[in-house]
Amino acid sequence: MTDHMAIAAPPKTRATAAFEKPAYGPAHRDRNVLRWLGAYTASMLGDNVYYLALSWAAVQAGTPAQAGIVTALSALPRALFMLFGGVVADRFGPRRVVIGSDAVRCVTVLVVAALLFLASPGLWPLVVLSLVFGTVDAVFMPAVGALPARITTSDQLTRVQGLRGLAIRFSAVVGGPLSGFAVALGGPAAAFGLAGLLIAVSLPLLVGVRIGELPADDQVAGHTPWRDLKDGLRYIRHHRVLGPLVIGIALGDLGFVGPLNVGLTLLAQERGWGASGAGWVLAGFGAGAGAAALLLAVRGRLPHAGYVMAVSILAGSVAIGALPHASGVAAAVGVAVLVGLLTGLSGALCGALLQTQSDPAYLGRVSSVAGIVSLGIAPLGMPLSATAIGVWGTGPVFAVSAAVCGLGGVLPLCVRDLRRAQLPR
Repeated sequence: MTDHMAIAAPPKTRATAAFEKPAYGPAHRDRNVLRWLGAYTASMLGDNVYYLALSWAAVQAGTPAQAGIVTALSALPRALFMLFGGVVADRFGPRRVVIGSDAVRCVTVLVVAALLFLASPGLWPLVVLSLVFGTVDAVFMPAVGALPARITTSDQLTRVQGLRGLAIRFSAVVGGPLSGFAVALGGPAAAFGLAGLLIAVSLPLLVGVRIGELPADDQVAGHTPWRDLKDGLRYIRHHRVLGPLVIGIALGDLGFVGPLNVGLTLLAQERGWGASGAGWVLAGFGAGAGAAALLLAVRGRLPHAGYVMAVSILAGSVAIGALPHASGVAAAVGVAVLVGLLTGLSGALCGALLQTQSDPAYLGRVSSVAGIVSLGIAPLGMPLSATAIGVWGTGPVFAVSAAVCGLGGVLPLCVRDLRRAQLPR
C-alpha cells in the first residue's frame, strides 16, 4: 500500500507487518473474527434493549420533558471525552478498553435493574446510568473502531465492515421487540436486567479474541495524553487520504442525519402517511443498508474503493433529495431502499478506508475523530432540519440536505489520493 503520510510518523509498512497474522481464509470463516462478531452483536443487542428500557423507565418516573433530558444526557460526556477516548484506546489497546467498557456498562445497568426491582427510586439512578453510559461510550466507541484492524488481515477488513453492518442491522431489528417483551413481562427493571445479561455475554467472547500487538516503538509514546491527542490530530490533518476522508464523512453525515431522522417523521405527517408509513420507509432504509452490508461481507473487496465511495455518496444524496417527491408510501419505500443501499455501501467503504489507511498506532485516535464527527456534528442537523421544515417545508430542506451530503462525495472526487485509494487485496 502506498504511504500517503506527509509528516514524520512510524512507517506504515513496518507497523502493518507487526500485527498482520497468517491468513485464516475469509473473515466469515475465521474463528477469531467470529468470536469478535458474536461479542459485538451481543453488546449492540444489549445497547438497543438498554436505550428502550431507559426511555420507558424515564417516562414512568418523570414528565415527558424530564424523560427527554435523561435520554439525551449521555451525549454530553460522549462528546466531551471521545477525543481522549481515542488516546486511551491507543495507549492501552482496543481489546482491553472494550472489555473494561463492557464490564462497567454491564455492572452499572444490572445495579439499576436491581434498584428498580426492589424500590421506586425516581429519576436519579437513571440520570447516573445515562451519564455513566455516555462516559464509557467515549472510550468504547474509538476502541471498537480500532479493534477490527488488529484481529484480522488487512485484505479482510472490508468483509469485516460488512459483517459489522449486518450485526448492527440485526441488533436494531431484534433489540426493539426483545426490550418490549421484557418490559411487558417485568417492567423496565426486567429490560435493564436483560440488557445487562446481553452485554455480559460479550465479555468471555472478547477475552478469547486474539489481538495483534504493535512493537514498542510504534505504540503511543507521548509524555501526556494532551500531547498524544495533538499528535493524532496532526497525523490526520497532514495525511493525504485521512484528512479529506474525515471531512467527507462529516459532510455526508451532516446532510444525511437530519432528513432520515426527524425529517422523515415530519415528511410522513405532511404527506398523511402516518406512523405506519414512516415505519415502512425506515424498514426500507434498513433493508437497503442490510443488503449493502451483506454484499461487502460476501464479496470481501470492491476495486477502486475511493471512487466507488464518492459515487455512492453522490447517488445517495440524489435519492435523499428525491424522497419528499415520492408519489406514495410504496414509492417512498423504494427510494428509501436505494438510500439505504447507497449510504450503507459508502459508509462501509469509508470505515474500511479509515482502517487500512491509518497507521495501527493511531487507529484509536482516528476512530475517535470520525466518531465525534458522526455523533457530535451530524446530530446538529436534526434541530436545524426540524426548524427549517417548519418554515420552508420538506422539499426545499431535503434538497439542501442532499446538496450538503453530495459535497461529501464531490470532495473525494477532487482529491486525487482519496479518489485513487484502494483496499488491500
